Amino acid sequence: MITEPNDLTRCFGNGDPLYEEYHDSEWGVPVHGDAALYERIVLEGMQSGLSWLTILRKRDNFRAAFCGFEPAAVAAFGDDDVERLLADAGIVRNRLKINAAITNARAVVALQEAGGSLDELFWSHAPAARETRPRGWEDVPAYSAESAALTKELKKAGFVFVGPTTMYAAMQACGLVDDHIEGCVATR
Repeated sequence: MITEPNDLTRCFGNGDPLYEEYHDSEWGVPVHGDAALYERIVLEGMQSGLSWLTILRKRDNFRAAFCGFEPAAVAAFGDDDVERLLADAGIVRNRLKINAAITNARAVVALQEAGGSLDELFWSHAPAARETRPRGWEDVPAYSAESAALTKELKKAGFVFVGPTTMYAAMQACGLVDDHIEGCVATR
């Protein structure tokens, strides 16, 4: 827990206005819609090995580079687009992560064409609400049975770069689980 000078206690994010705003109004708030969930999955994958603040600072650039995270638009990306993205200093320039974003857009489109949605698939793995709020980060798991099951189903649907730890982070960010620490200003 971090307490800032005005006595607001946050699980994380103090010291940077962008990070504080993300913590206070976005992290743990339910997210619905295929494009919005696709964006979160891509950004969680891009974050792997980096700080989340780095991704937040680049989020507008990601949105521009990836057509507002509209799955159908990104699914149509080809080799020229990959090269364009690799040259874009405003985003994370990692070929594996960029290719994963495109592959995952195609998987979202395939789900939709089959009559389903990423929203349905994602939210079908929401666990039961916690009975008690975590007292500290040691009480927050890195992954769960639900994130492992989500990973398995996403991979079956053609998604990549969606391991159980990454999917647990996405579940936290998208409000499937509320891991704000006891005493945090954002507890709901």
